[in-house]
Amino acid sequence: MTADSGVVFRHHDGGSGQKYLIEPMTGGLALFDFDGDGLIDIYFVSGTTLPPGKPDPNIGNALYRNEGSLRFRDVTREAGVAGTGFGLGVAAADYDNDGDPDLYLNNLGPNVLYRNNGDGTFSDVTAAAGAAGGDRVGAGVCFLDIEADGDLDLFAASYVDFSLAKNVRRTIDGYPCYPSPLDFQPAPNVLFQNQGDGTFLDISEAAGISGYSGNGMGTVSADYDRDGDADIFVANDELGNFLFENDGNSKFTEVGVQRSFAYNLDGRPRGNMGLDCADYDGDGWLDILATTYSNELPVLYRNQQGSFEDVTRTSGDLAKALTHVKWGVGFADFDNDGNPDVYIAHGDLDQEVHRWKPSTDFRLPNVLLRNLGNGKFGDVSRRCGDGMAPVESSRGTAFDDLDNDGDLDVVVLNSGSPPTIIRNDSAAGRHWLQIQLQGTRATREGIGAQVQISAGGRTQTAAVHSGRGYQSHHGTRLHFGLGPAARADRIEVRWIGGRSDVLADVPANQRLKIIEGQTDQTDASAN
Repeated sequence: MTADSGVVFRHHDGGSGQKYLIEPMTGGLALFDFDGDGLIDIYFVSGTTLPPGKPDPNIGNALYRNEGSLRFRDVTREAGVAGTGFGLGVAAADYDNDGDPDLYLNNLGPNVLYRNNGDGTFSDVTAAAGAAGGDRVGAGVCFLDIEADGDLDLFAASYVDFSLAKNVRRTIDGYPCYPSPLDFQPAPNVLFQNQGDGTFLDISEAAGISGYSGNGMGTVSADYDRDGDADIFVANDELGNFLFENDGNSKFTEVGVQRSFAYNLDGRPRGNMGLDCADYDGDGWLDILATTYSNELPVLYRNQQGSFEDVTRTSGDLAKALTHVKWGVGFADFDNDGNPDVYIAHGDLDQEVHRWKPSTDFRLPNVLLRNLGNGKFGDVSRRCGDGMAPVESSRGTAFDDLDNDGDLDVVVLNSGSPPTIIRNDSAAGRHWLQIQLQGTRATREGIGAQVQISAGGRTQTAAVHSGRGYQSHHGTRLHFGLGPAARADRIEVRWIGGRSDVLADVPANQRLKIIEGQTDQTDASAN
């Protein structure tokens, strides 16, 4: 639907022939309802021109307002969110609990915090909030409530210790190519604590975060061990992944190795890119999927009640996603059968890669894997419509119901090109529920909460995330496919902090707001 969408944004990687490490790493996008009209809007992240190129005022990030029927209007300038930095990661969340979502950009150099003014505009409050994060190379970013006090804190991953002056020249078979992250020193990540007054305090050292340096890429926060607090997953490029386990008191322990998340089945690090989180097998525990570099399998980490097992090789066609570089990733139930499917974005780093690696290319088709419900996935990419036909070098991905018709659509950021916007035309007849949480003691959007739905004899579990995939954000409004079930027998919300609410006998095919503490569904808002 790209050509008919009104979206004319074109991504730029900043390249000017110098082969700077960061060029192929940009960037992500965010799907969120910035103006509260019930329609999901799009924010695209872009790089800027790097030396010796000259600055171009027409290059930057872009915000598109959803006008309905999959039509969008560029409101970047009037909203004040064009940005001036080299953009990489983005997340959206209502950090000040005023009822509208704000934006945080993880950049090359200082980061940016945009506060939503509630009138269609944003204000750059980075300096006043103390959220710039220093001169780093950004990556994935996520908001989370680390101590269950109702205020959203902020985790910003860092890639490597890099500056333009430190760039390394590399060649393959005589052709100039991009350097490896292993050509640079790894970098520590940053954790900001929300002080409740509009400011953030860097508590990385005190919280036990800064003592671990990696090559951070994708991030996601989730209560993987179901103890009521928010943990942090970090995909590291060519190094072991991090899992920062929260003790509920603003202290974290890195347990990636102990929980079998650091490496794959062979005990090796991968060129990890994106991360997403879902209960793909319906056992009530959140699993993790990591995308990886070329000639490496993605890694599906099945949650075994608090530790992980690499089950990629027994997961059907997911075990065939080997050859190409894999970036954006997401679990999403595209056919409303109650099983989270998988979308993976492909694209190489270098436009000349075919010269030394004929098995791949810069621009590649993306992949859609249908969850078959038996622990396996089947590749349906080439038989599910022309939405999968575009061939680009894709990076960030995001999924939401853009036209509010009850199924999940797709937006993909493509390196150096326009994005891809895909409408879901799956056959009608299967039921669904979309759930928006509103915390009263928890954070306003219920970030970190887990929702469990029982319908038609099966149970599904999903969590509200701020920041996921490859440097992207989507899914604050949870979507559940119910298959033939016309009602949900039971809905349980487990808020960060350990509180829970239960609703019973809820009709399908609606968007339902669940307010913390209002356990009678008649007190919730449905539309």
